Amino acid sequence: MNMKGRLVSVIGGAGFLGRYVVQDLVRSGARVRVGVRDVESARFLKTLGEVGQVNCVYTNICDPDSVRNAIDGADSVINLVGVITKSGKNTFQSVHVDGAKNIALAAKAEGVKNLVHVSSISANPESKSEYARTKFAGERAVFEAFPDAVILRPGLLIGPEDQFMNTFAKMARTSPVLPVVGCPFIPKIKMVAGTSSQWRIPVLEFCSMGGANFQPIYVGDVAQAIIKSLDNKNAKGKIFELTGPVTYSFRRLLELMLEQTGQNCLIVPAPVPLALTQAFFMEFIPGSIVSRDQVWLMVEGNVKSGEHPTIEDLGITPKGIESVLPTYLRCYRPTKHQRIREV
Repeated sequence: MNMKGRLVSVIGGAGFLGRYVVQDLVRSGARVRVGVRDVESARFLKTLGEVGQVNCVYTNICDPDSVRNAIDGADSVINLVGVITKSGKNTFQSVHVDGAKNIALAAKAEGVKNLVHVSSISANPESKSEYARTKFAGERAVFEAFPDAVILRPGLLIGPEDQFMNTFAKMARTSPVLPVVGCPFIPKIKMVAGTSSQWRIPVLEFCSMGGANFQPIYVGDVAQAIIKSLDNKNAKGKIFELTGPVTYSFRRLLELMLEQTGQNCLIVPAPVPLALTQAFFMEFIPGSIVSRDQVWLMVEGNVKSGEHPTIEDLGITPKGIESVLPTYLRCYRPTKHQRIREV
């Protein structure tokens, strides 16, 4: 898409997904204004474009005046703001609902042509997770203020800076076990052929159910979907579910990570009561991304409902994550298994 000279405001553009969105916008020729809370830490984005092409401005989505300043004169607005865990004033309600509403109201008042709001595949008013409930409420608030908005619900994001594969890969460096959250502790008895006879022997197989299902998607594909949804008349007022081509169980995702990192860990079940108890204590650790709310998200899974258009309807064929994982998980391999250049 050629967007040469057009001004696009990306609210929350310094995050994991944001840097890919800004990069694609720069390549399309757009001028990009990035709204962030910490301008200094976002200055690395300026190097993605030519001099003056990317500008970072302070934006507090809970402050309507700050939001209007961030989108003043913009042709399009992209809202990427979201929090995994609540902290202080950054609650799920204030960020996912109130902040999203402020952006949509300001975009409507400023005459913005296109508004893309990035939500989550987990959005569900009936979820036990407050994150998922507020994501859904935020979508409603956006549509009420800006009926022609495009709402995108990406699945589990996979890429070099992701918080899923990287978190478990780091955990595998120091822990002999990895948990499958929400998987029942009761093992399944499986009959396996013996090595020296024809007799079959019983073996206890833990995590046989594999936990919840996920449809992870490469972050670069989601960034492309955001760009393609701009100026797409057929996308206005719709919700799109953005997921990868393959469904994996929680256990299988951990196995893929271990295969790529060459680490040896025992995958064990972590029943919901146990996982919730551990998460309760983890919440007291400053900066921890583990919470009881996250436990419920992992238990409920991360798959599309089938009730909305998909990423393919935006003209994008998503990559399989197995082609992406080797590009960034190799660094976790034990030193003796890493490739060393010979002189």
